[in-house]
Order: sequence, then structure tokens, then C-alpha cells
Amino acid sequence: MKTLIRKIMGFTEIFKNDNRYNEKTVIGFLSFAVMVLVMIADVMSGFWGKDLPINEFTYNSFVIVTLGSFGIAGLEKFANK
Repeated sequence: MKTLIRKIMGFTEIFKNDNRYNEKTVIGFLSFAVMVLVMIADVMSGFWGKDLPINEFTYNSFVIVTLGSFGIAGLEKFANK
């Protein structure tokens, strides 16, 4: 149990930037998580024979937020060195 807790707490380390949380990576991860949840819901609704209409504009907005957040965070990480 302690190992599991340590691994979960270690997961939060990817969001840290000099012992503080990097907001861009948190927003990027949350946006990616929403995209994954929507795709899982789409697959499940298709499996049950129902159509889940997804607005393309909304999905593309999440893609742009995800790529922008991780892109800016990555550039900042390498530009500082």
C-alpha cells in the first residue's frame, strides 16, 4: 500500500517546475484527460449502438489547448538551459 501511495505521489512530480507546480502542464494534462474521456465515451456509446455526437470545434479546441500547453512548457524547459 505504501508503494502505491509513493507512486501516486511521484506522479505529481511531473507537474513540478523548481518545486512549484507548472500550471501549463497541469492544464495540458487536464485537457488531454478530457479528450481521452470523450473518446472512451464515444467508443462505449458506439458499442451500445447509440451515436454520441461530438462537436468538431470543441474537440479541436481541446487539441489546441493540449498541444499549446505542452509545447510552451517544453520550450520554456529547454530555453532556460
